[in-house]
Amino acid sequence: MLNSIFRGIFDTEMTSVISVLDFLICIACSLVIGLILAVAYMVRTRYTKSFVATLAMLPAVVCVVIMMVNGNVGTGVAVAGAFSLVRFRSVPGTAKEIGVLFLAMGAGLISGMGYLAFAFLFSIILGGVLVLYNCIGFGTLDCNGKYKTLHITIPEDLDYTGIFEDLFSQYTTACELINVKTTNMGSLFKLTYNITLRNPETEKELIDNLRCRNGNLEISISNQETVPAGL
Repeated sequence: MLNSIFRGIFDTEMTSVISVLDFLICIACSLVIGLILAVAYMVRTRYTKSFVATLAMLPAVVCVVIMMVNGNVGTGVAVAGAFSLVRFRSVPGTAKEIGVLFLAMGAGLISGMGYLAFAFLFSIILGGVLVLYNCIGFGTLDCNGKYKTLHITIPEDLDYTGIFEDLFSQYTTACELINVKTTNMGSLFKLTYNITLRNPETEKELIDNLRCRNGNLEISISNQETVPAGL
């Protein structure tokens, strides 16, 4: 009786029909898998509530889509086209966020195909690897403190071309001028450099020497950050 209620109006004797019990089991397993992946992602990672909630539900959504396709190649192509039009976020995500979204989609796809044990195994292994990488700081440079972005303000009458070269050669191993802009009605220049310090402990010494050159105007220094590439 229950199966007849949920029977599709386009179903035929040639079409395999998913039972309600199987449907509910797959959905439940997909939700548990999504929860596993969301918890794994939250370990030592900055996250938003909306993102982890979406991540927890994504395997179930993909699972339902795959079950409804149910071997129909034409429907599968149409679904793939529909998914290509959907953006998960309004702003570009980081590589890590995009990767974990694909991970959740892969787990949902395996569940939708009915391989629930494989889906759990896949999620536990990849979730464990994700937690391990987060805990050991995989991909984090030990010398990250050496890579800095330096902002220097100088008066307009000071020729910035080569004015700091001797200091940079003394305190840095690499230096690149990446931006020059005028400020304060054109009376000041703001220079932005990407530098690699020879020794992070000499950072204050470098700033003190720079202050003697720029007339004690504003100087700021911060860690370099790689801009996330949008897909």
